[in-house]
Parts: sequence; structure tokens; C-alpha cells
Amino acid sequence: MKIGFSSYSFSDKMLTGEMSIVDVIEWIGKSDGEHLELATVSFSPKGTDTAWNFDDDPDLIETIRSAAATNGVELSGMCMPADFIGDAADRVAQIERVKQHIRLSDSLGIRYLRHDVTPWARKIRDVVEFEEKFAIIVDASAEIARFAAQYDIQTSIENHGFFMNGSEHVRRLIAAVREPNFKTTLDVGNFLCVDEDPLIATRANLPEASFVHLKDFYIRSYDSFPGEGWLTTSGGNYLRGSIVGFGDMDMRGILSSVVTSGYDGYVSIEFEGKEDCLFACETGLTNATRILEELRSPIS
Repeated sequence: MKIGFSSYSFSDKMLTGEMSIVDVIEWIGKSDGEHLELATVSFSPKGTDTAWNFDDDPDLIETIRSAAATNGVELSGMCMPADFIGDAADRVAQIERVKQHIRLSDSLGIRYLRHDVTPWARKIRDVVEFEEKFAIIVDASAEIARFAAQYDIQTSIENHGFFMNGSEHVRRLIAAVREPNFKTTLDVGNFLCVDEDPLIATRANLPEASFVHLKDFYIRSYDSFPGEGWLTTSGGNYLRGSIVGFGDMDMRGILSSVVTSGYDGYVSIEFEGKEDCLFACETGLTNATRILEELRSPIS
């Protein structure tokens, strides 16, 4: 496994201008992180997630390419929002937008691209709506996967947000798309958004994982409102991002399952908490590395 960071972990400092992407890459180059995954929402103006295109700013692309080479930081993957359940014209535009990011990924030497299929905040009204939208999502994802195969790029769906989340939904989509280069970016914490046990869900989806996001959450039950600044899950529980190893998730059990599964790809730490992101990333990486070393070298 190669453990590194998603650029999303540094979003707060990047969006305020406190850190540039060059600063982030330089920081990773000096850390023990082994790669950087580019999340386009780290760069896009707020509220433009499914409209902003990376190649709208060619200078930014060249800056990333140059800084990564200079600092010896491998660019491992790209994550981008997308929405396939609008009207037909919007869907065609969204599919073409994802294809353009596949071309961009290829030019940067990136072989993994995760795209969403609905906006993050979209929720399922009822099972009828989900079934109506499912076939549309399958067709769009399959078209993109076939296009990406020309570039030897693996596409994936993440258990992200509220609509296409949950281990069964993810596995069902992969089975329906039936393209060998379409898998899942397995986010070990996001299952909590739909109130699924992250350890059990991680184990269920590991056989389909092409990329792993490692994060941790503080978890509070529906009957104990913790105050402002917490995410409300589908079932009414509360989440707040934490440093990896500081939260309420069974991080040792999750990492043990990853090791046992034989997964040997990229792992990105994706920090979403309130602490300083540099401290959080450094500490989270240290915690994850320590746990993995202990799992691989058990005390006799």
C-alpha cells in the first residue's frame, strides 16, 4: 500500500489562500506521505462543484505538474463531482466534462479517476425514485468507463453523500455497469452518512475497491444533539470529522480488514475535521502507519 493524502484534506487553507497547491505539494514532499490525490473541489469556487473544470485554468495544471515533479510527489488519482440525473442535455454535458478530466488525468500520468453520479447533498426520496434514476446512472458510468479504458484509466464510484451510498448500492452499481475498469473508491467513513456500520461495509466492498479513502469521525446518536457544526445522517445521527485515530470508528478493525483483504493500492487520508489540517494530516498519517505496522508485525 501507498499512503498519502487527498488535496481535500488541505481545502480550508487552500480556499482561503493560506496555502497554494504548491505549498501543499511541498509539504507532502517533506512528509512521509507517498502520493497526492487531486480532489477538484479543493480548487473550485464554492458552489461551482459540478460546473468548474480543471482545464479552465491551464496554468494551474502546469503548476501542479511542475511542483509534483520538483518535489518527488506522485499524483495518484483525481476525484470530481458529477451529476447524471438532470435533464438529457445536462447529462450529456456532465459526461463530456468527466471525459475531459480523464484526458487531463492521462496527461498528468494519473490512472485513477473517481466521479460522482449525483450532487453530494442529494437524498433519496423513496425507492421508486432510486430505481428510476439507477438505469440512467448505470448508462452514464458505463460510457465513461469505456472511454477511460482507452487511456488505461480506472474509473470508480465512491460511497459519497446520500444518494449512491451504502455498500449494497455501490456493489449493485458496479455489477450493473459490468466494465472491468469500473470499481469503487472505498471511503471507510462515508458509510456513516447513511448509518451503515463502517467496518462491516468496508469488508463488504473491499473486493471491489480500486482506491481507498481513510478518514475518521466522531459519532453521536440521534437523541443527543451535540451542537452546531455536525453533519446529520440519513437516520438523524450526528457526525463530525476527526483526525484518523482520534474518532469513534474502529480504525484498527478497518485497517486490519484492508490488510487481510490483500488490498495493495493507494490509500488517501481525507481529513474533514475542525483541527488544523497540517497537524491533522501529520498525526493521522502517523496513527495509520503505526496501526498498520502493528498489524503486520504482531507481538508474539
